[in-house]
This record gives sequence, C-alpha cells and structure tokens, in this order.
Amino acid sequence: MTNLLIHSMAEFSDLILGALDLAGARHVVEIGAEFGGMSQVLADHVATVDGRLTSIDPSPAPAFVSWAARTPHVTHLAAPSLEVIADLRDVDAWLIDGDHNYYTVLNELLAADAVCARDGRPLLAFLHDVGWPAGRRDMYYAPDRIPDAYRHAHEFGAGAMLDQVRLVPGKGFRGNDAWAMATLSGGLRNGVLTAVEDFIVHAGETGRVLAFAQIPAVFGLGILFDAGAAWSPALATLVAPFHDNPLIATLERNRLLNYLKVIEWQDAAAQDQSDGPR
Repeated sequence: MTNLLIHSMAEFSDLILGALDLAGARHVVEIGAEFGGMSQVLADHVATVDGRLTSIDPSPAPAFVSWAARTPHVTHLAAPSLEVIADLRDVDAWLIDGDHNYYTVLNELLAADAVCARDGRPLLAFLHDVGWPAGRRDMYYAPDRIPDAYRHAHEFGAGAMLDQVRLVPGKGFRGNDAWAMATLSGGLRNGVLTAVEDFIVHAGETGRVLAFAQIPAVFGLGILFDAGAAWSPALATLVAPFHDNPLIATLERNRLLNYLKVIEWQDAAAQDQSDGPR
C-alpha cells in the first residue's frame, strides 16, 4: 500500500537488546521473520554472547532464507510456530510477531511457557501488535489454520479505522489479499492483547506471578516476564518509563491518524486513475 509505514519490532531494538542483556539470554527464538530486519539485529546480538537465534516462519522473504542459510548461528524453521515450538530446547527469550490473532498468540505463549518450565527457564517474551489494530481485533494470514471456535467473521478487502468497531470496505488499514481481519473488534477471544491478558490469568490460577509492560508505540510492544526471575527487578526498572506512557500513546495515535490519511489519499488517487481522463 505504501512504504511509509513504520511497523518493525526493530524500532524497539535498544530496549529489547537491553532486556536480553539483563536476562543473560543466549538462545533467542523469533516467531515471524518476514524480511528479516529484526532477525539480523538479534543475530548480531547473540553472536556477541556465543548464542544462537532460532527463527520460525513458514514463508519469509527469499532474501531472509538465503541470509539464514549462510549464517551459522541462525536456524530457520520453515513451519507454523505451533508445529515446532515444543521441539525447541533451552530457550531464554521469545519474540512473538507472527500471526496476530488470539488463538495463535495464546497457544504460542502456552507452548513457550511449557518449554521454559520443562527446561527450568523463566519466561521472557516480547510480543508485537498488542496495540491498534490487532490488540483487540484478530488478523489472519491463513484463516483456515484457525479452529472454527476461535475464528471470527473476517474480511480481506475491508480496513480498520481508529475508534471504529466494524471494518470499512475498501478503506482504512488493510491487507487486501495478503491478510484478513476480524469484521468486529473487541469481545472475547479477539486480538493479541486479549490473548496475553488471558494467558496471564491462566498463569495466575496456577500460582504464577507474571509481569507485563505495554509500550504504546509502533502498533504496541508487550514485554511479559516471570516476576520471580533473578533479573526481574532490573528489567522492570528498564521498561517502567515506557509502560503505558501517555506521551508515547499520543504520538502513536498521531502517527496512525497521519498514516490513515495517507491511505485515504492513495485510495483517492487510485480511484482517479481507474476512472480515466474526464
């Protein structure tokens, strides 16, 4: 639609790498590589601690596949995340930025937590898209992979608008044929942030205490971690200034309003071209 959109987890690199340092993370798992922007940042970082990066993505860009194949400390798993997470070992940190919907994210967290529990590791997870539009609205790259009970009514050609519950056909933030979004936002089992919240409740029912920071920029970054980890107080201190920061939230809303206006202009220009000369 346009290349003006800032959308990568790489925008949070300083914060994420700082957290990885505090946690002493050596094996990092990334779910969702796409073009590999964040992957290269992570690979460079783990190389400095003799670590490794495992990147899970069933269909990333060809350039990423080539790069991963020639980078010795990077392993690319070309499969849906839920098919391979349980086979991983000794994971210190997770970056979850794959299919942005409730069912996938909740089950990625459950599977990652089970791996950590099995291997005696505290949970540390960074989750993208906990803000608008996917925080409370499912997005589906492959709707057929989502069980019927969890798959919301969805559309490929309609877009999300700020402060509107229902998608708008042919307008707003949309993926056209690339991905679909739930027709309505909000409600049960809908969106990435909802999945995180329900996972925290589930963990609490077993006596676990998890900490969660939400940074309201670039579609929202969530940082979820075991409150009992030795590095937890230092990590909480690192992320506290950014958590639910009202200035950052205001700047993000302004960014989104501007971007939606760009989409509106592009749609109008495309319509003028299709109408032809008058």
